[in-house]
Amino acid sequence: MVLEISSLSKDIHFSVLNKVPLIQLPVNLNLAYAIYLDKVFHYLLLQKSKYIILDCSQITFIDSSGVGLLIKFFQKAQHKNTNVVIWSINSHIQKVLLEAGINPIFFDNKSSAISLSERKQIKNPLIKVHLSVESRLKRAIDIIGALVGLGLVLVLFVPIAIAIKIDSPGPIFFSQTRCGLLGRRFRIWKFRSMVINAEDLKKQVENQVNGPFFKNKSDPRITRVGYFLRRTSLDEIPQFWNVLKGDMSLVGTRPPTCDEVEQYSLQMWQRLNVRPGITGQWQTNGRSQICDFNEVLKLDLDYQKRWSVFYDIKLILKTLLVVFREKSSAL
Repeated sequence: MVLEISSLSKDIHFSVLNKVPLIQLPVNLNLAYAIYLDKVFHYLLLQKSKYIILDCSQITFIDSSGVGLLIKFFQKAQHKNTNVVIWSINSHIQKVLLEAGINPIFFDNKSSAISLSERKQIKNPLIKVHLSVESRLKRAIDIIGALVGLGLVLVLFVPIAIAIKIDSPGPIFFSQTRCGLLGRRFRIWKFRSMVINAEDLKKQVENQVNGPFFKNKSDPRITRVGYFLRRTSLDEIPQFWNVLKGDMSLVGTRPPTCDEVEQYSLQMWQRLNVRPGITGQWQTNGRSQICDFNEVLKLDLDYQKRWSVFYDIKLILKTLLVVFREKSSAL
């Protein structure tokens, strides 16, 4: 493989220390640099080095694609039996990587052994996320909405629990590890709408969509009660607990599973710049008709461009109209 030299390469410093490749990552680890570095990392892994060192001392900004790049690199390196050592990583970035399930063999927060360029002292590097993540008004609406939603759960819990138990043996709730903001892993909660061994049976069900997500309009694993819960979105209401905890928001992107994120390109990681939501543009724009993940990605990125608190409220009201319409047709 011949590595093409990009104009971005001037901001990425490369050296060899005792036969170990050492890369100093750029100041702004965004999508453009992530795409270029992905090629660099791929080239290095082909050289079958036992160790590769990443120097994070100069990173000032990192976004979801930057996080996705590091995660993809660690996974590929593990597959190639290459050990990755990270130097001078800020505690905030380290926390993000650990919460995304990545555990390189060695984190060094205080290294000053190497300086590939004139090192600036960067005390507070920023994890670059979408404006909505830092909006106090959006968070306040989330908390109020979550408390109201959890009140609804308390009212409906007994009849839904009885219906689930009578219809299908197994637990009342379904929980699964999902990926949220910047790939952070969390446990999502729903009312169970499938048979108890649904994950084991997944390979026997045809995936009717293109890209890293799963959907089958006539999924045989869905129970009779589950079908009603899904038509009325009542299976989703335990997620208000995730909203209250801050794992999710009322409005955002669909929370993907971990195996879906492992298939993401660096561009797809951009949808993880916001917290996942109970509802969003995908849910209010005919999700049953969407059969290609690129359409989901387009809607998610469009949501980030158009976001405002008013736009969130508009999507919440639109969701309620869709739910009441579906509930009427399901009864």
